[in-house]
Amino acid sequence: MWSLRRWRRQRILARNPVDPQHWAEVRARLPILDGLDEHEEQRLKERCVLFLHDKRLTALPGVELDASDRLFIAAQAQLPLLHLADLDWYRGFHEIVLYPDDFLSPQRHRDAAGVEHEWAEERSGEAWLQGPVILAWPGVQSSGGWDAYNLVIHELAHKLDMLNGDANGLPPLHRDMRIADWAAAMQAAYDDLNARLDRDSEAETAIDPYAAENPAEFFAVTSEYFFTAPDLLDEAYPAVYAQLRAFYRQDPLARLHRLQAEHPDYRPAEYDQ
Repeated sequence: MWSLRRWRRQRILARNPVDPQHWAEVRARLPILDGLDEHEEQRLKERCVLFLHDKRLTALPGVELDASDRLFIAAQAQLPLLHLADLDWYRGFHEIVLYPDDFLSPQRHRDAAGVEHEWAEERSGEAWLQGPVILAWPGVQSSGGWDAYNLVIHELAHKLDMLNGDANGLPPLHRDMRIADWAAAMQAAYDDLNARLDRDSEAETAIDPYAAENPAEFFAVTSEYFFTAPDLLDEAYPAVYAQLRAFYRQDPLARLHRLQAEHPDYRPAEYDQ
C-alpha cells in the first residue's frame, strides 16, 4: 500500500546521500559504532540523514560545523534508536544548539519552607521540556569512545525521558516491559549509589556519581554507560543493564565482547580503564 510518509522518507534519503568520505571520518571518530553489522550501519546512516533533515543544528559564534561534524552528532543521536521502531522518539524538540564551551545555566529551586533559591550552574549540556537541546562543543568532540562518557547520548536520554512529561527517570516503556521491573531495578541501584556517597562523598563509585543527583540523571548517566561502558554498568548494576537492554533493544556488551574476541589488541588500545 502506498504511504505518503514512506514516500517522503525515501525522497529525503535519495536527495541527501551520505558522502562515503564523511562517513569514514565519522566512523574513525566513533569507536562505539565498532562491531555494528552491515545492515545496522546502513540503517544508522539513513536515520542520520532523516535526523539532520528534521532537526536544526545551530552553531553559536566560536563553533564551526562542517558536514562531517553534523553527521558525527547525528550518529550519536541515532545510535540509541537504532533498533527501535521509527516512532518519532525525538519529537519533543526541533533544534540542537552548540555552545563553544561550557555555559552558565540559571537554576531555581523552592525548598520545603517555601523559600525560592536562584543560582547559576556551569553545564556542558542541557535539555528543556518542549525546548532545544544545548550542547557544549568540546563535550561533543570528547564523546564517541568506549570511555563511559557521551554528552549527546546523555542529553537525548533526557528527551526520551521527557516524552512522559517532566524528566523523572521513566521513559515510555515498550508493551513487553513492566514498570514494576523497571522501577525495582532503577530504584535499588539509585539507592545503592546514594548510600555509598552518603558514607563517603569522595568514594570511587562504579559509575559517575552525578547519577545520584536524581532519577532523571540516573537514567541519563546509565544510558551513557550502556552504550559507552556496558561492561562497567553490567558489573555494577546488572538489573539496570538488563532493563536498558530491553528498552533500547540492543546489547552493546555482547558487541563489545565480540570485538574483544575478534581483535585481541582492541581492548588495550581502546578500552583500558
